[in-house]
Amino acid sequence: MLNTFQKEPAFLVLSDGTLIEGKAFGFRGTVFGELVFNTGITGYEEVLTDPSYFGQLITFTYPELGNTGVNFEDQESDSPCVKGVIARRFSAKGCNWRSKKTFENWLKDEQVVGIYDVDTRALVRLIRSSGTMNAAISSDGKNSPSILLEKISKQPSMSGLDLTGEVTTKKTYKWSLSTAVEFDKRLRKHQKDPFKVVAIDFGIKRSILNRLASHGCEVQVLPATANFSDVMKFAPEGVFLSNGPGDPSAVKKGISLAQKLIKEKDLPMFGICLGHQILGLALGCKTFKLPYGHRGLNHPCGKDGRIEITSQNHGFALEASSVDPTIIDITHLNLNDGTVAGIAMCNRPVFGIQYHPEASPGPHDADHHFARFIELMLERRLNVV
Repeated sequence: MLNTFQKEPAFLVLSDGTLIEGKAFGFRGTVFGELVFNTGITGYEEVLTDPSYFGQLITFTYPELGNTGVNFEDQESDSPCVKGVIARRFSAKGCNWRSKKTFENWLKDEQVVGIYDVDTRALVRLIRSSGTMNAAISSDGKNSPSILLEKISKQPSMSGLDLTGEVTTKKTYKWSLSTAVEFDKRLRKHQKDPFKVVAIDFGIKRSILNRLASHGCEVQVLPATANFSDVMKFAPEGVFLSNGPGDPSAVKKGISLAQKLIKEKDLPMFGICLGHQILGLALGCKTFKLPYGHRGLNHPCGKDGRIEITSQNHGFALEASSVDPTIIDITHLNLNDGTVAGIAMCNRPVFGIQYHPEASPGPHDADHHFARFIELMLERRLNVV
């Protein structure tokens, strides 16, 4: 049953002055954030709890949300990380055997403001032509559109923001839960002698930790503020740099850590999304803000005839012209726009990819990058022995 009976008004105001009227759902309030869009057909629960979306307002291009309700197994963090949700329409009832709560009740409980009955196709076309911008959703009747526009002008730009401190763990913890899927039967050979991995949490997703464990890793998760000695006291066989929100060039401590690890240790290192960008910055590359980012489940990436369909969520990318070919090999390109999607050091066991290989949500094409990380650690272990 579609939620067509609610009549409470809500407003979406963009920084360029665009006013869109809709109807309220979820929590009633007013929120500000960067307006972005996601093209995935499935996985709204994973998307909304992905820490990489911290502080943003998400427009879903798929026309209906909430059909399968909400369960608590698919969440990528304890609660939604977004500030607001924009939908064409939503289902008032979630129909799925795993569902524990309706989509709207979940948003209400988690205080996420929503607006529906919006022409999301037209909104996405606007973002694609004008670029991402700050915006506001208001459903509590306390602010007029003109007041909202004035408040939007005072909101900070995403450029220059280090948001990792808002989403990182506050203390170190150990992760050993794996993904329970059929195709993991082939991965059991390292379970009796797991690889010691330190994961730097810039906004890590639970499913990424699950995949590391499934591939035979015993993971110690450290805060984004961790320094070199914090990492080395665990005697890791490999270091993982996670996804996360904000401008990568502003994550100074993470860049400094990566530089020191690369300089002083010959450890395998694997970075994804924000972690991939931090690796690039540590190696002298530059980053830039994409016009409207890459957020969806069907981005083709590859090079030299090898292609994988990937899940992505990021607003910044490495400048290809800043990559030193004597140090770094560009291993993957985003085949939609030609931006850098993968790098590897030429003579060191260090690599990164711009996308989310754990496929939550999304296709499993990129899961082999975890195996690559394992192979590098195995090679190092054999050489050390």
